[in-house]
Amino acid sequence: MERAVATLASVGTTHPWNVAGIGLDARVAAAFGLRHFMAVAAVTAQDAHGVRAQVAVPPDVLRAQLSVLRGADAYRIGALPTPEAVEAVVEHLASVPGVPAVVDPAFSATLGGALSSDAAIEAFRERMCALPVILTPNVPEAERLAGEPVADLAGMQRAARALLERGAAAVLLKGGHLDGATVVDVLLTPQFARTLSAPRLRGEMRGTGCVLAAVLACELARGRSLDVAVETARDYVRDRIAAGG
Repeated sequence: MERAVATLASVGTTHPWNVAGIGLDARVAAAFGLRHFMAVAAVTAQDAHGVRAQVAVPPDVLRAQLSVLRGADAYRIGALPTPEAVEAVVEHLASVPGVPAVVDPAFSATLGGALSSDAAIEAFRERMCALPVILTPNVPEAERLAGEPVADLAGMQRAARALLERGAAAVLLKGGHLDGATVVDVLLTPQFARTLSAPRLRGEMRGTGCVLAAVLACELARGRSLDVAVETARDYVRDRIAAGG
């Protein structure tokens, strides 16, 4: 039976625009009728030129925020700036087994600028990818995590397999960065593999990765199966792009 009110907990960055990161998670959760809780790992200043400034929340403060997120029906994990932030989130997710966690490895901002240090990315690769989470990397992020170039569908499939073998419960590798009139995503779990394709849309929308991960987490919180949740998330993002964001 579906919960009367499902809850989404998101962890990541926030900034004044509120059109990506945790601010966007809140909008998506409201659109899907979910209560939204959050833990802020970093505060950034971003504009059309990219990341202007960033400050990481102290690890003890992040852990304190995470400690009050008990009872969430799903998690959406975004940008984590430092290895200490990665470790805090890993520890928390390990303490809530069975709760779906959609992890979007947002290492850099769409308009330019790093959101995660090199040490944080290494910690992410070694610690976060070992958890049974649902990873949603784009091509550049998958290359960083898998340690190999991704230039085509075969490369996407190899990278997704490599990440799954590290311990992830599922990998949704987004292929929008590859050239072509068709955008292809790869969904891989230990039980099945799917290739999802759709015509490339002409519109642009900032924060597509955040939106997709947030919708996916919302649908899992509502009890949807992974494949249905992925389809809903992809359709939602495409509708937003077609509508101009």
